[in-house]
Amino acid sequence: MKYFGTDGIRGACGTYPITPDFMLKLGWAAGKVFAESGRSKIIVGKDTRISGYMFESALQAGLSAAGVDVLLLGPMPTPAIAYLTRTFRADAGIVISASHNGFQDNGIKFFSAQGTKLPDSVEAAIESQLQEPMECVPAEKLGKAKRINDAQGRYIEFCKGTVGPYTSFKGLKIVLDCAHGATYHIAPNVFNELGAEIIPIGIDPDGININEDCGSTSIATVRNLVRQSEADLGIALDGDGDRLIMVDHMGEEVDGDELMFIIAADQKRQGLLEGGVVGTQMSNLGMELGLKDLGIDFARAKVGDRYVMAELKKRGWLLGGESSGHLVCRSLTSTGDGIVAALQVLQAMRRNDKTLHELKSQMQKMPQSLVNVRFPTRVDLDNYPAVQAQVDIIEGRLAGKGRVLLRPSGTEPVVRVMVEGENADLVNQFANELANDVQQIVG
Repeated sequence: MKYFGTDGIRGACGTYPITPDFMLKLGWAAGKVFAESGRSKIIVGKDTRISGYMFESALQAGLSAAGVDVLLLGPMPTPAIAYLTRTFRADAGIVISASHNGFQDNGIKFFSAQGTKLPDSVEAAIESQLQEPMECVPAEKLGKAKRINDAQGRYIEFCKGTVGPYTSFKGLKIVLDCAHGATYHIAPNVFNELGAEIIPIGIDPDGININEDCGSTSIATVRNLVRQSEADLGIALDGDGDRLIMVDHMGEEVDGDELMFIIAADQKRQGLLEGGVVGTQMSNLGMELGLKDLGIDFARAKVGDRYVMAELKKRGWLLGGESSGHLVCRSLTSTGDGIVAALQVLQAMRRNDKTLHELKSQMQKMPQSLVNVRFPTRVDLDNYPAVQAQVDIIEGRLAGKGRVLLRPSGTEPVVRVMVEGENADLVNQFANELANDVQQIVG
């Protein structure tokens, strides 16, 4: 497609198509598609970046011009928008966010009425409508806009309801980093109301500091504060709240693979796990082997939460996610949710009377090195057969005891080089060698 990537439409603010005029037309085009079956209602939410207010107004105007009613949530986590789209029986939900990217970027994600990513066919219909001239419905048919003032409380109660009714986290001291993003007014309330002692950081968004040296992509502050405060653990969410990374009481990172293993192992013990677990091509081999030891099936999907979700639906399984911390608990919600996933990990700690470090230690990660190679524009590696030749060389040197993966990012002009094997030093060496080769061949 021309505009939609693996995670909606995303780019630098002010650079086409992340411009006010395009967002106006996008709102209208989406409105026309969803209004084909009659009067429609669409929910719109955003994260805390400064450009969100501009794009919210443009989308609202476009939707209204197409005759669609708009429910405005203001700053809310992406999974909250998916949840509220379902509970308000809206025809679709729109998220204005660039997730873990810096404030200079922004983007648009759509949810279906079921709170899931839109099918490709609907995205294609929106792109087709974008090519048509924009025409406003008659004045009496214009869409109306309404702000939902209790959205925050609704979502807090939903999150709390994903753990047992008598579950309490009293006695746990938690460093909670909200990345100055969309969870800043949500997550502290959830964990506080469930009894935990919270040391909150990243809760003062100014429109520009979202994800800046904080959140799930920059955990140094959380790690240091966990040690200094002698906290039991740390939770780092990203700017739109759909992913998390945790830190144990020793300051060690607990990534998405380890968190998924902890949840799956606990659900297996409780007899609650239905089916197996879906990871991605980037998922650590140690998780696959650890799940196998527990008798839990494992499958890999392409990188991207939409592919994880598609594989889960295909197999009828309920738990999946990515190493980056985007975890999907389908038995509880319809999309990746950092707060909900964190609650499942804390519940596992309580049910098993173990620390996060102890639960994490039940899975042995294989050494894995990931190097990002950045380019001015996105790269199609199929155009560079010499790159595949270098991959074959590295795979030969691993002698069947590791994996190599090259993957262009779906959200930024980056090629991710991943090497996994038994020896950490060799893995790092091979990853850096291959990253240099990619840079020279493509650059």
